[in-house]
Amino acid sequence: MENVMEKIMKAFHRKHGWVLLFLTAFPTLIVAQQWKAPTTLKKLANGLTVVVSEDHSAPTFGICVSYGIGFRLEPEGRTGFAHLFEHMMFEGTPNAPKGVLMRVIEGGGGDLNGDTRYDFTEYIETAPVSALDPVLWIEADRMKTLDFSAKNLENQRNVVEEEVRVNVLNSPYGLFFAIDLPGKAYDTYPNAHNFYGEFKDLDSAKIEDVQKFYEQYYAPNNAVMAIVGDVQPDEIFAKAEKYFGAIPERSTPPRPNLEEGPQQAERRSTETDKLAKVPAIAVGYRMPPRHSPDALAGAVTGELLHNGQASLLYQALVKEKQVALSVDGGVNWPLGTPFEYNGPTLMVSFVVYPPNVTEDQLLAAYDGTIKTLIDKGPSQRDLDRIVAKMRSDWYDQLEMPLSRASVLSHAVLFDGNFDMVYEIPEELAKVTPAQVRAFAAKYLVSTNRTIINRVPLPADKSEQKQSGAQQ
Repeated sequence: MENVMEKIMKAFHRKHGWVLLFLTAFPTLIVAQQWKAPTTLKKLANGLTVVVSEDHSAPTFGICVSYGIGFRLEPEGRTGFAHLFEHMMFEGTPNAPKGVLMRVIEGGGGDLNGDTRYDFTEYIETAPVSALDPVLWIEADRMKTLDFSAKNLENQRNVVEEEVRVNVLNSPYGLFFAIDLPGKAYDTYPNAHNFYGEFKDLDSAKIEDVQKFYEQYYAPNNAVMAIVGDVQPDEIFAKAEKYFGAIPERSTPPRPNLEEGPQQAERRSTETDKLAKVPAIAVGYRMPPRHSPDALAGAVTGELLHNGQASLLYQALVKEKQVALSVDGGVNWPLGTPFEYNGPTLMVSFVVYPPNVTEDQLLAAYDGTIKTLIDKGPSQRDLDRIVAKMRSDWYDQLEMPLSRASVLSHAVLFDGNFDMVYEIPEELAKVTPAQVRAFAAKYLVSTNRTIINRVPLPADKSEQKQSGAQQ
């Protein structure tokens, strides 16, 4: 439902909001303190895993149903299917035609959405507890079957292709830092292909292909449902059995091999952009696995370098050396948090720079910032500031029933348990300047990175293309 550009912009605003300004002005000593909401888990006989977390602060609930199918898990030759199917799930069923889902939830004062990422597709709703039974019924109904009509497929195929035109083909920079960069940084189909989908794959899709995709991936044994709010675990487990228990378990494809061979040398390329007015670079460093001992230090390092105007790269490139106009990025950016991925991921830097600065000049300043971090490490003050921001952001997610349901659902989908959700703040508080320095020395090296320089298409060539298009 929510398109990729909207997701990216929301992530940007979350990272650059007032919390950073407050914490920059009033840095505090980080004290580890674990908070864990009451949370229980049960797996039904058909494989559906149900997670319940009580929050009686308001008579509402948030629900997230996550399926184990995301961008990099879609079959070869089916690029864009995970995203396309997110849209198809809102086209109705034989029992509840298109529009019923929205009327049930929004008519009761609630809200809903869907979202596709690299390792999952999720469907989220929030509403007063009086709407709980209708919402569970309708989620179960679209887990059983959909309205597989050629009309619905063509409708949503057109919507997805229009998203591509708006956000990629007809937008400055065309999300090259999210689409092109992984394509050059990785060597295997799952990690390197265009997640938005190639038009040839989307156009060739037939209703039989879509139905097969649904039957393979939208099975209860490939899903986790998390509910957070003014509910009791026993009540939810009973309702889950009532509405979902009769849905049969289905055979799901084996998980593709996501492993990448080690990168041996820096990868560099240049692209032209007919819409951009100033150049930009995207730098992607391969990151350690999520449960690696280096992963937490990597998440903190990514935020130290990129998070807001107090970040190391912004201060060095924009403020001090004035070789950049803007800096953004981080680990698993822009389509996820540094803690929610289940395969290879990158630390991305997206830097827009003025036309009177060369790529080499910009990279010299960029590399100088990285070298300083390797040689000296971050100051304790900077580390405390960014860890406080990261802990605050994570607790902010856990405070809201809908976002807590989302985080719990993803964790259980990946690991089979939710322990990591409540451990992250305490683990962040343990990261030291020495660990950040060691991480940077190990991972932020030229042989582990890919760089794309995106430059405006020269005016004469751009005009020629425009003229040719009009003829």
